[in-house]
Amino acid sequence: MDVELSPALEPGVGPAQRIDLGDLLIRRWEPQDLMARFEAIATSFEHLHPWMHWLAEPTTLEQQRVFGEIVARGWPTADRGFDYGIFGSDGTVLGAIGLHDRLGPPAVELGYWCHVEHTGCGVVTRSAAALTRIALALPGIDRVEIHCDEANFRSAGVARRLGYRLDRVESREKRAPAESGRGMYWVSER
Repeated sequence: MDVELSPALEPGVGPAQRIDLGDLLIRRWEPQDLMARFEAIATSFEHLHPWMHWLAEPTTLEQQRVFGEIVARGWPTADRGFDYGIFGSDGTVLGAIGLHDRLGPPAVELGYWCHVEHTGCGVVTRSAAALTRIALALPGIDRVEIHCDEANFRSAGVARRLGYRLDRVESREKRAPAESGRGMYWVSER
């Protein structure tokens, strides 16, 4: 039985489409990002594939074109997500981050990935810190959650560095090859 959750975000309310952190720019994906996003994901496939259920196979240009069209059609996207690219000062795609309104009031989920050539540089941690602050300032949002597999030490490390509290660890379906089937649910509250 599918349960439809009420959206946590009020209609017309959402984060800024562009967040400038100086040497990092977090912004809504734009149509002209197609090739750069495709190349970043393709280059990072071996790094991302073990943890990302949406990347069971190498991405195709057509899949990225469809994703880009979805993002271009609406903000938030169809699954009520706010999908951003993370860009360096030279415009290089460093990764992606998003807020997903699939938990129901008063929470949103924060998800991210980093280009393999830019891991360990604080790109995701800084971006996640900024988006967490922004999300918790939105009306109706009292909690931001990061969900990751217990074996995904890098993703859990981001939550720890940002001061998220580990709310629980529980069994869940293995959706990607490296997952243990034990989900960690991290929480930051207003």
